[in-house]
Amino acid sequence: MFWIAIFAILAYFIYKSVIKPMSYWKERNIIYSKPWPILGSMSAFLTRTKSLMELFKDLYNEFPDRRYNGIFGFRQPQLLLRDPELIKQITIKDFDYFMDRTNQISEQVDPIFSKILVALSGQKWRDMRAVLSPSFTSNKMKFMFQLISECAEKFTEYFEKQSDKVVSVEMKEMFTRFTNDAIATTAFGVTVDSLNEKNNEFYLMGQEFSNVGGARALRFVGYSVFPALMRLLRISMFPSSFTDFFRCIIKETIEVREKHGTVRPDMIHLLLQTRAGKSLKEDDHNVDEIGFAVVDEPSTVKAEIQSRKTPLTDDEITAQALLFFSAGFETTATLSCFMSYELAVNPDIQEILQKEIDEALDKCNGKITYDVLLGMKYMDMVVSETLRKWPPGIALERRCVNNYTLQPVLPDEEPLVIEKGISVLISIVGIHHDPKYFPDPDKFNPERFSEENKPNIVPGSYLPFGAGPRSCIASRFALMKAKILFFHILAKFDIVTTEKTPIPLVLSRKKFVLVPDEGFWLGLKQRKTDS
Repeated sequence: MFWIAIFAILAYFIYKSVIKPMSYWKERNIIYSKPWPILGSMSAFLTRTKSLMELFKDLYNEFPDRRYNGIFGFRQPQLLLRDPELIKQITIKDFDYFMDRTNQISEQVDPIFSKILVALSGQKWRDMRAVLSPSFTSNKMKFMFQLISECAEKFTEYFEKQSDKVVSVEMKEMFTRFTNDAIATTAFGVTVDSLNEKNNEFYLMGQEFSNVGGARALRFVGYSVFPALMRLLRISMFPSSFTDFFRCIIKETIEVREKHGTVRPDMIHLLLQTRAGKSLKEDDHNVDEIGFAVVDEPSTVKAEIQSRKTPLTDDEITAQALLFFSAGFETTATLSCFMSYELAVNPDIQEILQKEIDEALDKCNGKITYDVLLGMKYMDMVVSETLRKWPPGIALERRCVNNYTLQPVLPDEEPLVIEKGISVLISIVGIHHDPKYFPDPDKFNPERFSEENKPNIVPGSYLPFGAGPRSCIASRFALMKAKILFFHILAKFDIVTTEKTPIPLVLSRKKFVLVPDEGFWLGLKQRKTDS
């Protein structure tokens, strides 16, 4: 009798948590991607038959005539949005219904990562966003410009010292070393040289953070499939040694600065100003932007965000510095890898960009300035097209916080209630490769973002940093960092293909990150100078 009861309980649990959720969209008469039990719509990636980018492209393309359809993020039903107008409605107009992400990070398990802006929900998110937003305006990026430029100069000088005519480089490794140094100096107030000091502790921590294979992959899958169980077992996504390392750095930096009144143009300084009650006012306007891809919070939503009354704690400052780290270490390096690849296989585009760089150097007497960088239109076109073709953030997700009725638009649609707790998903890579919005989408064509063509881009179809108030807060920082880096590299080098360069570029089906199995192997060839 005992074993019959156990079997019945187990059968009920399997039905309730594994089988029943798979019929969610069928019960609501919504067309949907047929799921696998437990794996949902993610099975092709986990079985290594598709890369992440292929998976989200295919999910987007499965029902091309629909504004939305059902999918399953493992066991969780999700609504995939395809229509730009609907995307704007959900992420901007009706943002209050979809203001949260699905947060799996527990404060008891991860006391630091649970305080990162992207992990916060509700009013806590609103308060922290209000605190941080003034730190990421165009003027504040100008404040940190010189620190980034110095890192890029050191990066270029390292390769100038090489004796080979063409230096063969695995770009992902090299670019993560640059982003590591740039983030260390701007977010943590620490100076490191990861090209010459290969195994410095800061870089090793960055590698550990970005490594999503092995045990980290199992933890990720565990949180995706059975998040409540993972929290109950107090299994963290990150080892305590990682958070302890960065907490110690921030604590020491804060103590030194508050004791000696040290001022340094970095994020720590901006956050300490906020904690001291020196409010960082929003720029009255951002006429000068760092790029077309920057996303601003809608003014109607900005007005609703109320500032918190309590000062930032050391842990909260550490968490936001880690936000810089998590967003910048891997993502900016990935953008830089794809941009360098496209420039190498499209030397005509590279030549146009180098001409603009040479003209900019003449304009600023050989020393790049923030204002001159802002004025480089072709640089922005190349970066924008890289983000279009190879978006590092391939999808975005928002969780419904109150029941929301989606009104019908097409003849065969009926009103759909998106229930509280159900998330919507936008395949950024899918919409970026939809020929309806970007003709010949697999072609790398910066002219899509020329002054003449930018007005033709359908609002809601270009989302490299997300959309609405929960768009990437550090988009200006990421764009500035990438542009400074390529300015310095292309002023001195041609980026060329080598025998190790994978052509065409095929992304790995074995890894969670966007890389080819062979790596991003390219060559740096010193440019010829006029005698």
